[in-house]
Amino acid sequence: MPASPSGVPPSGRKPDGSQRPPLQRRRHSHVHDRHRSLGRERAHLAASRAALRAMREDVEALDIRDVTANWVNAAVLQRQIEDRVKALADLAHTPLFFGRLDYLPTTQEGGRFYIGRRHVHDAHGDPMVVDWRAPVSQPFYRASRRDPQDVRLRRRFGYTGGDLTAYEDEHLTDPAEAETTSRLLQQEIERPRVGPMRDIVATIQPEQDEIVRSGLSGTVCVQGGPGTGKTAVGLHRVAYLLYAHRERLARTGTLVIGPNRSFLRYIEQVLPALGELEVRQATVDDLVAAHVEVRGSDDATAAVVKGDARMAEVLRRAVRSHVTLPTEPVVVVRGSRRWRIPAYEVEEIVTELLARDMRYGAARDALPQRIAHAVLVRMEAAGEAPDDRVQDQVARNAAVKAAVKAIWPPVDPAKLVLRLLSDAEFLAEHADGVLDEDEQKAILWTKPPRSVKSAKWSPADAVLVDEAADLVARTHSLGHVVLDEAQDLSPMQYRAVGRRCSTGSATVLGDLAQGTTPWATRSWAEALRHLGKPDALVEELTAGFRVPRDVIAYASRLLPHIAPGLAEVRSVRENPGSLEVREVDQERRDAEVVAACAEFLDREGSIGLIAADPRLPALEEALREAGVPHLSPGEETTPDVRLTLVPASLAKGLEYDYVVLDEPAAVVAAEPDDRTGLRRLYVALTRAVSGLKVLHATPLPEELAQ
Repeated sequence: MPASPSGVPPSGRKPDGSQRPPLQRRRHSHVHDRHRSLGRERAHLAASRAALRAMREDVEALDIRDVTANWVNAAVLQRQIEDRVKALADLAHTPLFFGRLDYLPTTQEGGRFYIGRRHVHDAHGDPMVVDWRAPVSQPFYRASRRDPQDVRLRRRFGYTGGDLTAYEDEHLTDPAEAETTSRLLQQEIERPRVGPMRDIVATIQPEQDEIVRSGLSGTVCVQGGPGTGKTAVGLHRVAYLLYAHRERLARTGTLVIGPNRSFLRYIEQVLPALGELEVRQATVDDLVAAHVEVRGSDDATAAVVKGDARMAEVLRRAVRSHVTLPTEPVVVVRGSRRWRIPAYEVEEIVTELLARDMRYGAARDALPQRIAHAVLVRMEAAGEAPDDRVQDQVARNAAVKAAVKAIWPPVDPAKLVLRLLSDAEFLAEHADGVLDEDEQKAILWTKPPRSVKSAKWSPADAVLVDEAADLVARTHSLGHVVLDEAQDLSPMQYRAVGRRCSTGSATVLGDLAQGTTPWATRSWAEALRHLGKPDALVEELTAGFRVPRDVIAYASRLLPHIAPGLAEVRSVRENPGSLEVREVDQERRDAEVVAACAEFLDREGSIGLIAADPRLPALEEALREAGVPHLSPGEETTPDVRLTLVPASLAKGLEYDYVVLDEPAAVVAAEPDDRTGLRRLYVALTRAVSGLKVLHATPLPEELAQ
């Protein structure tokens, strides 16, 4: 019997020539069709990779010698070419496309589109892969049988490494096909987490996609419990905005703000994997570090007062107190003429500038021009015809400059804050009716430093200096800012971030239940008001895709005590056996913890050992004695070292396939109060993607044990 071109015998016959039973014929035909389809998709993948390689080679071959006017233009263009080459890199283990849409032939879109991380076209300019952010790709995330959006077929692809190995189809317009959960989608969500955070571009859910594609002009606040994907949504929103508003954001800039450097190292590969290389990442401490060097710290009481929004009014008063109303006239000599501006008129100018509530520095710059204008009015009344050049000359006159220096002296923001925190009388004068005596006493330095450089500034102090600097001169605003783990910011920190997007928009991400600072916000309305975005749209993500159902249900026992009224996350992942709570012997506690880690190391994926900060030295020693290598948060896992020892204070935002949580009661006790401690525990309990072991020698916190 002759074979088909693929080497498979014709459907309906056995290799010996006898007829197959009808059901067996249909099964064989179905397998044969899938094999051929998979072959065609692999061929398209190979052709797409070749096309991407050709696109990159075309850019590398560009000759800019004849199109640049000078070396500056050449350097700028060369940098743009280098960035374009990087963006066109073909990452061997990252699928070039992950989906396919076949539109109905009667629609405007009509045709077939492969959906991937970046656009790829052939030599004729026809698309081989369409960027996931393009409008034509949107139905891949949002189309359903109820609303197919003109899509006849949606195909998802499965990969092993960089090789296409499987696919699944949904016929959205076929009423006979039953709706099922995508097995490939579930596998991608549950894929082991080794290394830094990866993008979720292949698994974005409809409610997430709505947030990702919301417009640039408005600020969006996303409340999301553990595992709802809020961080990924924020990062993909940046990537989408850069695609949809490339030119504008290239001018104004974008910024991602995270809670600490470990978190930023964990997420730093997401945007480059999506082809976006120019997004800056920073912490709030990084933003305000330009003014003073942070070398000290505050106790909780002082930090809460310094972070209170009322400090902005104290600083405003202190800055404006430097203005002194004039008592002497300003006399300008030009040639043989003397022009006299009486004190009362200069006072009127100063009072008007104060009433306009301008930045201190801007008003100071305006004052000599206003005095010069008063001189020009007198010159014109005397029959002269001065122009703008004369006004500028008068504004630079020695008498005018001396008057401005006496009336409106320059202010150094750091020196101002130094005086406020060192001089009880100066603080009392400007905090009168704003801070009570105890609050003033809490923020005063017991031993005032001699200078700005010798002062041991705390992170909260640096934010105050940043506020004072903005009162003097406007802070540069970016086009878009993403603020992650926002629930932990103080009102003054919100103001510092808000200054960086005062003329732009923001994406605010957080979970009120995970607020672990004494100043953590109690409501998004309050936080957004301090940010300067009171009209922001607040969205809530309640579907969990990361934390197993048993684990999130266990952690949610704490919600009534840490965030009453907040919706519990509904996990879509049923993972029986994912939770174990075990009481261990006090004397063998450390050995039991190491053994639990060893059990997880027998499985594929990353492991996090989370413990209260004071417990870390003992656990480090136990791991060392057992010969178990481990990493610190932010360090990338390798096939040989997959265990990370995580202080509970740095666990927020991180995730691991398996987590061993040591002594929940110790996690709570390490915080300044029970509410903050229980929130820290809630964070630690929700870092696991596949399994959680809770080990305790001391009794569990009552709120968790009930």
